[in-house]
Amino acid sequence: MKSFELLTAYLKKNWPLYLTAVILIIASNGVQALLPQVLGKVTDGLKEGSLGQQGIIRYSLMLLTIAVSYGVLFGLGQFTIMRLGRRFEFLTRGKIFAQFSRLSEDYFSKQGTGKLLSYVMNDVTSVREAISFGMTQTTNAVFMVISCIVMMLITGIPASLMLVSICPLALIPFLVTYFGPRIRARSMAVQENLASMTESADEQIGGIRVTKTFAIEETARQRFGSTVENVRGAQLHLVRLSSLFQALLPFLGALSLAVSLIVGGYMTLQHRMTLGSFVALTFYLRMLTGPLQQIGNVINMMQRSGASLDRVNRLLAEVPSVRDRKSAVPLRSAGSIVFDHLSFSYPGSTDKALDDISFSIPEGHTVGLIGRTGSGKTTLAKLLLRIYEPPEGTITIGGQDITKLTLETLRRKIGYVPQDGFLFSTDIADNISFSDRSADMGQIRFAAEQALLLESVNSFPEGFETKLGERGVTLSGGQRQRASLARGLMKKPEFLILDDSMSAVDALTESGILGNLVKDRRGKTTLIIAHRISSVQHANEIIVLDEGRIVQRGTHEQLMQHPEGMYASLYRIQQEGLQHA
Repeated sequence: MKSFELLTAYLKKNWPLYLTAVILIIASNGVQALLPQVLGKVTDGLKEGSLGQQGIIRYSLMLLTIAVSYGVLFGLGQFTIMRLGRRFEFLTRGKIFAQFSRLSEDYFSKQGTGKLLSYVMNDVTSVREAISFGMTQTTNAVFMVISCIVMMLITGIPASLMLVSICPLALIPFLVTYFGPRIRARSMAVQENLASMTESADEQIGGIRVTKTFAIEETARQRFGSTVENVRGAQLHLVRLSSLFQALLPFLGALSLAVSLIVGGYMTLQHRMTLGSFVALTFYLRMLTGPLQQIGNVINMMQRSGASLDRVNRLLAEVPSVRDRKSAVPLRSAGSIVFDHLSFSYPGSTDKALDDISFSIPEGHTVGLIGRTGSGKTTLAKLLLRIYEPPEGTITIGGQDITKLTLETLRRKIGYVPQDGFLFSTDIADNISFSDRSADMGQIRFAAEQALLLESVNSFPEGFETKLGERGVTLSGGQRQRASLARGLMKKPEFLILDDSMSAVDALTESGILGNLVKDRRGKTTLIIAHRISSVQHANEIIVLDEGRIVQRGTHEQLMQHPEGMYASLYRIQQEGLQHA
């Protein structure tokens, strides 16, 4: 089956260890299958009165040896398989995370964090159980059945009796054929609902502060409760079916034992077999009950893991919408950035986010990009970074079409500081040095100083070692923006994009940061995206966007000469706002 390719590939790669484990488990079954035979001989010896004290001691030592040998052999085999299962879990989680890092933003825009986490947690765990417990139980069950049948023949149990006793077990393949696909479908439903529940939990926990602020805890509980109820319903559907399946298997085992008691008891009374052989037969049939239940467990487990493997395989088969071409080349050097008749619509939308955009950013210049919310400013930055793929030939750097460049070299040369920069829960120094792990404390302090964050850091008892908590919750909004800016400056990029990254700081702080940028970025290319005109006044050129189109362009002085234009209107509105503040 295609869905098990990931599993079979791992088994093939590690077949020597799996073979060793299987041999150990087979040997343990062979040893355990000797137990009823020994008990049968003890029974005959006691009946005939030929079993003395030495015989009892000898058979007791034999039973002890069987028990110890079985424990050692089975334990070593199971440990080997469990260890390989944990390694598979580790490697698969690594593959999933690597796939997450390859996939494009449009994939994540359609997937919740909770659903993505369910791949790493629920699905991989389900598969690991199949490769660990499933392998152990399958090997144990199959070879225990074989060992029991062989030993029954050796013990002298009539073949006709053995055949009649085992006959009810022939119904098992029909049960598997009927229940298997149905259990698989319901397992898939459970996994999908678990993913939704995880996604809901992640959302509700992430928004707990908003929930408390609006005093809507009951609404939040109801929302999460509905997802839990869906999981409960799906699991009950699965449990009802799998319970019926697993109950039928031991029933067939009990039926087999009943047949053996009726037929075997009659044959023993007729002296067609010894009492010891009859006792051995009943023990062997009892020993078969366990493997039958294991077969049921394995089938259910494989159906569940098959559903999980389907989900994991679909994830790993996802092809990034933005990826390196086979002929991709590295970005050679810095140069002018040129947007040439760029038009773009987001996937699934017919509306143009950008419409016929043409302008250039000469090397070493600073260009400001301003406009109302939804005018396409951030879209332009994402296309330059190839977060989304621009049309071929519409954006070039140093004369090179960015769609023909390797993503790594393109993004390494660009520093991007968004409005809401994500901060990790580690300390401040680690967040600032994120792009350069070899940076020393002097470099980290300089970057913080450039972003006017140093004074705030020095006010913390633990300084740069202050833990930020989830998403940087320890810091204020302005401090988070400045920490994100410091991280971007630490990269020392040839091209720096500031995407409204000073919106949460006051005008005085913004002025100080811009002054530092002018000094530090002299001779380097910078694109400043902003709502506030104060952020772009110093730029060599200012581009004004509205509804995805360029409506004005020029320096601050040139644009202010057109009082009816959007730029001058925005300037007047913002000045009035400052006066009333």
